Amino acid sequence: MKQTQLNVTGMTCAACSSRIEKVLNKMDGVEANVNLSMERATVSYDEDQHSVNDLIEKIDKLGYGVQEEKVDLDISGMTCAACSTRIEKGLSRMQGVSDANINLSTETGTISYTPGVVSVDEVIEKVKKLGYDAVVKQENQDTASKKEKEIRDKRNKFIFSAILSFPLLLTMIGHMPFDLGFSAPAFIEYPWTQFVLAGIVQFYVGLPFYTGAYRALSNKSANMDVLVALGTSAAYFYSVVQTILWQTGATMHPELYFETSAVLITLIILGKYFEAMAKGRTTAAISKLVSLQAKEATVIRNGKEEQIPVDQVQVGEQIIVKPGEKIPVDGKVIEGSSSIDESMITGESIPVDKKIEDHVIGSTINKNGTITMEAQKVGKDTALAGIIKIVEDAQGSKAPIQRMADKISGIFVPIVVAIAVVTFASWFFIVDPGVWGPALEASIAVLVIACPCALGLATPTSIMVGSGRGAESGILFKGGEYLEGTQAIQAVLLDKTGTITEGKPRVTDVVTLSGSEEDFSLVASAEKRSEHPLAESVVAYATEKGIEVQNPTSFEAVSGHGVTSGIDGKEVLVGTRKLMKERNIDSSASEEQLAAFEKEGKTAVLAAIDGELRFIIAIADTVKPTSTQAIKELQDEGIEVYMMTGDNQLTAKAVAKEVGIPEENVFAEVLPENKADQVKKLQNEGKKVAMVGDGINDAPALATADIGMAIGTGTDVAIEAADVTLVGGDLTNISKAIKLSKKTMRNIKQNLFWALFYNSGGIPIAAVGFLAPWVAGAAMAFSSVSVVSNSLRLKKQKF
Repeated sequence: MKQTQLNVTGMTCAACSSRIEKVLNKMDGVEANVNLSMERATVSYDEDQHSVNDLIEKIDKLGYGVQEEKVDLDISGMTCAACSTRIEKGLSRMQGVSDANINLSTETGTISYTPGVVSVDEVIEKVKKLGYDAVVKQENQDTASKKEKEIRDKRNKFIFSAILSFPLLLTMIGHMPFDLGFSAPAFIEYPWTQFVLAGIVQFYVGLPFYTGAYRALSNKSANMDVLVALGTSAAYFYSVVQTILWQTGATMHPELYFETSAVLITLIILGKYFEAMAKGRTTAAISKLVSLQAKEATVIRNGKEEQIPVDQVQVGEQIIVKPGEKIPVDGKVIEGSSSIDESMITGESIPVDKKIEDHVIGSTINKNGTITMEAQKVGKDTALAGIIKIVEDAQGSKAPIQRMADKISGIFVPIVVAIAVVTFASWFFIVDPGVWGPALEASIAVLVIACPCALGLATPTSIMVGSGRGAESGILFKGGEYLEGTQAIQAVLLDKTGTITEGKPRVTDVVTLSGSEEDFSLVASAEKRSEHPLAESVVAYATEKGIEVQNPTSFEAVSGHGVTSGIDGKEVLVGTRKLMKERNIDSSASEEQLAAFEKEGKTAVLAAIDGELRFIIAIADTVKPTSTQAIKELQDEGIEVYMMTGDNQLTAKAVAKEVGIPEENVFAEVLPENKADQVKKLQNEGKKVAMVGDGINDAPALATADIGMAIGTGTDVAIEAADVTLVGGDLTNISKAIKLSKKTMRNIKQNLFWALFYNSGGIPIAAVGFLAPWVAGAAMAFSSVSVVSNSLRLKKQKF
């Protein structure tokens, strides 16, 4: 019997713990004790009958969960898709590991595991047993310098290998079937010279291929290293045997293939160098985001200003930000005022005015005026850190289409080895009986041309570049599966308030029945103490127009009707028809204008001074400048657009008409708890639905939709529930997200085609002897480069 402890989530009372305990104990060979207060299940089980994953699955079926954690690892030593697939399979078989996602392009892994069942150290140890190195990924590590070092090392190794291989390449030119009028110097033609030069390349430069092949074979699998090691070793050791036979006089004309092994390794190293350079460019989006972060902050400690690194700022500390400086962390203004350039987060080029109590975002730029702010979110909790995390997760995740490539690469190498053996046998025993040279060249060419490097890079590089391109445009995909899924959207369901509209009521019209601007000052002053959004919009309108707003001497809010105030000895009423009627003020003359405003979807407010009706104020939640254009773009793409709101039919239809949504596609008076039902209704009609919203009440609908898109200016809950975040709230990004998804998927399919074309198309050509090994090596090396280069085209795509 083995014992383990599981942290159980979702229990609310003793009945829950009893139920879990009872069901687990009914399993053969299981003894369980569930503690409600500690939210923990202590389970002893027979390993021959059950695994930990069986226990977790049983708890999940009961409607509870087992707490999991995730760890990000930096993994080194992978050379092709077969490597990443093998690590995934090895980790997924571990008790307590529910998911392992290994990304070849980023050389990272995200592991979901159950604490108490398996530890991070055990996960790392397993990776090492599989023949690779792994360390826990560090926050804020200098990825760029690490990549630069990798590129520099590959470049130096290539130069060294090329210098040694060049003399051997001269011998190859001298033995071409047609006369070039050139022959290599005698000392290079000397077999033992070639033996030394090729040996250094084979066992020093090529050492990683041997170690990689050994690790793969010791774990009963095969990868690119196995193919390269087999091919180059066959050429090298056959040449060694020929050299010994020549030395002993057994042959006068040795068949040497030293140049084949050395040039092959050199070309593969060159391909890896180009590949590393190209892959470095795929992570440019992350590097660019990281570079935006502030480095230092001026904090007030013990009454003195002190400059410290930004990662040492504590929540609650006061920070001074001078003109031209970056806001160090997220927080609120507590002293002073300024204009802040928030374009790097919101995409809005016009600086935003900030005053006391206004929130500011870390890494945005203070344009003018010194402010003192209070730190509220620091480190990984800041808005920019959150964006970086989303992009990193997306670049490290797998799209469903990649699973196909992983399956192919998992069986590809053993099949290729078998084809190479058959090729050798066919040439040696049938095509050219008893002659080693052609058989050896054909089988080596098969081994080399079939390396599945390009196949492993085809999908992740496109996902990396596509998600990075999206981040630069204010579109954050949470994972590769969402980047892939967005292309299939057929219907977009838009929440009205805060999504199509600004989400803030604004005064759109003021009709003066009698009185002057001074009288409107009294109306705005009457609203000053009210916390109602409509009242705030009246005060904001007066402020924008430069109209004085005073403090009322008396104030009373009449619930649901409006306010009454006393200002300078005058009685001011602002509110509905009902308020006017209750105070015996005749509003019949204004009915026609009131009806006209309401037909336009506006809220009409009446204002009276000393019993006389003076103003009609129209207030509306104005449509965002880009909403109409965004909806038209979607409709032009053949996507149906729907609107959903809790507002009445009249207001909803007025807004829909303004932005171009058909009346029959409007869902009005929808309660928050019923929003997800509207999504299901469209899904039941066979449509792939994207829900776009910004509020807490949109979260269930966002989670229900095939793709949930949250407005980046909305609530954290909505953003958490969504699959895609549209930073800044520009609805034209919906169409851009769909186009980017389509272009990325097209790019992936192109990559997969070319990767398979290089491999499957090149194998028969190599097998019949039409492809020299060194040509096969060059083609294999540049297949990876071409795939990555094709992915990089996404950086320049317009959408």
